[in-house]
Amino acid sequence: MQERHISSAFDRDLEQLQILLMKMGGLVESSISDATGALMNADEELASKVHATDETIDQLEEEINQHAGRIIALRSPVASDLRTVLTVMKISSNLERCGDYTKNLAKRTTALAHMRPVDEAGPGLRRMAREVGMMLKSALDAFIQRDADLAEEIRLRDDDLDRMYNAVFRELLTHMMEDPRNITACMHLHFIAKNMERMGDHVTSIAEQVIYLVTGERSGDARPKSDRTAFDVTE
Repeated sequence: MQERHISSAFDRDLEQLQILLMKMGGLVESSISDATGALMNADEELASKVHATDETIDQLEEEINQHAGRIIALRSPVASDLRTVLTVMKISSNLERCGDYTKNLAKRTTALAHMRPVDEAGPGLRRMAREVGMMLKSALDAFIQRDADLAEEIRLRDDDLDRMYNAVFRELLTHMMEDPRNITACMHLHFIAKNMERMGDHVTSIAEQVIYLVTGERSGDARPKSDRTAFDVTE
């Protein structure tokens, strides 16, 4: 009876840990959407909301780490249970970084709200934000469903996001060359695009953690990357 009680308590601990992770993931999803909406509509109030949400995301990461630490110390999990705890901790770390990037988007939105708009950049940034949000939702679904195949699909989708980033980068570069008055705004927009691209990298890392959780093995193939901006040359 005592052993059954301990096992039941352990299961509740693991369940609570994963509930906290899903709450954190939901907040990051909302933050990506809010940060994008704030950018597109020059909405400084919504940008302030993103700042506040990031504080909650940081608090949740700390709570997850503390809860996971207690589980390891008191329950001494092994095999798949240990992988679950470690995976949750690593996923929460990636989610926290995504939250930081959305906060950075909000900061630059506040600056851009007082500059002449570069409307042509909007569609590309919206596509990037939509893709990141969809990738994150799928990654969290893959975790809940323990779906390694879905996680592998997400790894491959990061390549598409890189291509979107390349296109936005070249477009912004063109605007800066055509009119120097666009340079400051385009630099802010470029950093926003880069933050979205980096969020895609963190979501891909989440997918790789899911693959490890399900299979017990790391992804053997190198992650596909199509970010070529470091090699772009202007004439």
